[in-house]
Amino acid sequence: MSAIVRTVLRRRGCYRRPISAGLLSRRGYATKDRKTFDKILIANRGEIACRVMKTCKEMGIKSVAIYSDADAQALHVRMADEAVRVGPATATESYLNMPAILEAVETTGAQAVHPGYGFFSENSVFFDELEHRGVTFIGPATHALSVMGDKLESKRTAMEAQVNTVPGFDGIVKDADEAIKLANEIGYPVMLKASAGGGGKGMRISWNDEETRQGFHLATEEAKSAVKDDRLLIEKFVDKSRHIEIQVLGDKHGNAIHLNERECSIQRRNQKVVEEAPSTFIDPGTRSAMGAQAVALAKAVDYSSAGTVEFLVDSSKNFYFLEMNTRLQVEHPITELTTGVDIVEQMIYSAAGHPLSLTQDDIGVNGWAIEARVYAEDPVRFLPSIGYLSTYIEPTERPGLENVRVDTGIVEGSTISMYYDPMISKLCTYGETRDEALATMAKALDNYCIRGVNHNIPILRDIITQPSFIKGDITTNFINDVYPDGFQGRTLNSEETDELIAAAAFMHVRREELARQFLNQDRQSEDIDITPESWDLVVTLNKERYPVTTSWEMDGGFTVEMDNGRRMELSTDWSVGEPMMLANINGKDVTVQYESRRGRRLYLRHYGDKHSVVVQSTRSAELAGHVLDKSAESQLNILRAPMPGVVKSILCVAGESVAEGANIVTLEAMKMQNPLFAPMSGIVKEVFVREGDSIGEDEVILEFYPQEQESKAQQKQ
Repeated sequence: MSAIVRTVLRRRGCYRRPISAGLLSRRGYATKDRKTFDKILIANRGEIACRVMKTCKEMGIKSVAIYSDADAQALHVRMADEAVRVGPATATESYLNMPAILEAVETTGAQAVHPGYGFFSENSVFFDELEHRGVTFIGPATHALSVMGDKLESKRTAMEAQVNTVPGFDGIVKDADEAIKLANEIGYPVMLKASAGGGGKGMRISWNDEETRQGFHLATEEAKSAVKDDRLLIEKFVDKSRHIEIQVLGDKHGNAIHLNERECSIQRRNQKVVEEAPSTFIDPGTRSAMGAQAVALAKAVDYSSAGTVEFLVDSSKNFYFLEMNTRLQVEHPITELTTGVDIVEQMIYSAAGHPLSLTQDDIGVNGWAIEARVYAEDPVRFLPSIGYLSTYIEPTERPGLENVRVDTGIVEGSTISMYYDPMISKLCTYGETRDEALATMAKALDNYCIRGVNHNIPILRDIITQPSFIKGDITTNFINDVYPDGFQGRTLNSEETDELIAAAAFMHVRREELARQFLNQDRQSEDIDITPESWDLVVTLNKERYPVTTSWEMDGGFTVEMDNGRRMELSTDWSVGEPMMLANINGKDVTVQYESRRGRRLYLRHYGDKHSVVVQSTRSAELAGHVLDKSAESQLNILRAPMPGVVKSILCVAGESVAEGANIVTLEAMKMQNPLFAPMSGIVKEVFVREGDSIGEDEVILEFYPQEQESKAQQKQ
């Protein structure tokens, strides 16, 4: 690996050592002279492959990457000591191509395989194939994989181990009719979920018979696509619950411990969005009881690696076993932050046959950690976004953000592909207290610069400042409760609005000054000050006009006087065109991101959200008031693809009447089944795609006759 690549990896947070808050510090738990493996193949991609490689490098173990055609230039490929192609872009032909991966193991001479999460991480057949070849699977043995990887069997095992379980049907649901029958017997609401699923795939909540029928078909398709196993089970959905999980570690000598809990209640479509450790809700007694049951379950299946026992907890702190993930969890970094234990390292030592070097007494709760999953997606519609990352700057590169960890598999110039999960990174912050960790998270999100794709930082930033979240008053229904009509963007308060106005005015003045200097450079000496002392401007934000007067102070500061008497004092060394402006405004450190400019219109990101701001001279603003805006032509009668994907089903034909809100198309994207609904009532004029077609974002799928034209269309037919 070249020195240049190493430098880039350190800058991007993928190669450097963790922060000083205790992350991966080992704290004396590991002994370097314990023999493990010379070479490990990581049967995964993206951020988790990079994460495993970091520990391998620290342990002096060579790593092997696998990659698809779409990932040939990916970061995990560049980080590895060796890399092997395993197939085309689609996951089923590459990262789920078992023969190709096994061949890569043999070709490279890897002694062990770390599966990361997803793909083959919970596949007992893969374990057996490796064992047959004398290769170690870095994870639990086949018995634990088979039993705990199957939600039905794991629930039976949990009951035998005297672990609290959720009421439900103890069997596989045959079809939608049986699902409806069982749902009525159990009592709504119910949860339909894939027996072999995970990560929110193949999981649907239903509140009535119609939702159960639709949910059965969607969950079946998702499970079949994600894990090639469409068996479903059904159980009571514990409403107003918290999702709290216990991290466990086991070895091949019968030892098992837990590493406390993680609060994972902030979810969207059963996928976690923000997690923290510890939980604000769990007291020491409940933590001990949950931990004891998690360890009992691990010992019941001779668990010998890192795993997670997930519980639903009601308002009275009664907890019920949900499932056990027999793999490394996405959110494991926050446990590492609060315990100082390198979980990947412990997995490697256990796989090599070493007993745990930890006891339960070694594990405490040290500080607070929060993780925000940063995705390439539309934060309003929650739809995946793909594209080229033209700019990518992690918050770890900004001053005052030392207690930040970024686990990622990308760098500037990477492409977010339609073929895989659109995660950009896992952003984690640490503090001695929760307030400290939250403050650092807010600052980290403000200083995270991502260009080229849409991303969910706006809603992440808004979630962590919601009063109920700050109080710890949350449930798994948090997002639906707080955003019943969907996330519509952050509404700036008066102070935040003033900050944005001041920043926009400063950017405008700085740009105008630079332009004047350029125009006059041949006619005036450089030491002649051509900058006017003040500018009278009008800043337009959200259709509201704010007249301001700006001026430079003797000390180099910049002042914005508003017509209502408010005064904003700003100091910054921002240069025109820089993607972020770190400023001190009225004594407060504020980051405003500069995205682009079109004429007088600035596109700025403030507290996560993107804003369109127009800055004009007073005269220009007066003239602009006489210009009429063109209204956009309505395209309500067109259904477009909200994301790239594959058309799985079309539930209507040309000439058919449909009602507004009816499910008429199902689009598979990022391993999820996404129902698309009719935007209006009317009659289908034409269908432009077929089932199985791969389509791009905004591609036209269907065209409708509006309701008032329906009778005319029927007459023509």
